[in-house]
Amino acid sequence: MATVVFDSVTITYPGATRPSVDRLDLAIDDGEFLVLVGPSGCGKSTSLRALAGLEPVTSGQVSIGGKDVTGLEPAARDIAMVFQNYALYPHMNVRKNIGYPLRLAKMPKAEIAAKVEETARVLGLSELLDRKPKDLSGGQRQRVAMGRALVRNPQVFLLDEPLSNLDAKLRVHMRTEVAALQRRLGVTTVYVTHDQVEAMTLGDR
Repeated sequence: MATVVFDSVTITYPGATRPSVDRLDLAIDDGEFLVLVGPSGCGKSTSLRALAGLEPVTSGQVSIGGKDVTGLEPAARDIAMVFQNYALYPHMNVRKNIGYPLRLAKMPKAEIAAKVEETARVLGLSELLDRKPKDLSGGQRQRVAMGRALVRNPQVFLLDEPLSNLDAKLRVHMRTEVAALQRRLGVTTVYVTHDQVEAMTLGDR
């Protein structure tokens, strides 16, 4: 796990008259669950994407675990991200979807199997490992997407409005699941939402 620091981070898009993110100073503790909440266009997702390495930083510095990662590619940052439109591979079952990043990393098959089983157990997916995405509910698919991100044991877990496509009842249930999972794993987490209730329910801050 790791601390995260934004040190006077500014992000200005080409041709823009003002920055999308203006001198952001923010320190996130090791194991903290931080929620960035605000309306569309306020810069919360841009900040998250800058942390992930998906947006270039115009000025300032982003650090993970005390290391300057401002110029690093996403793959070199040891982070995992779940987007609003999470994509599962439809031709793969749950087991293969969760284990996909480990296969890409050429991890031994026995180790992949063990990590997938453990991740599925934590997420309550053990009984669903042989199902395809089309046979899962929206909440189950979201848990698979989270499992695929978490199976690598990242230093930082990033979630960009991951529950916004779910219906209201399922969203309430998944908030509880996400909060419990984060506390159980203790992974530093940054979560973006426009929903104030969601922010108050989930975050340490």
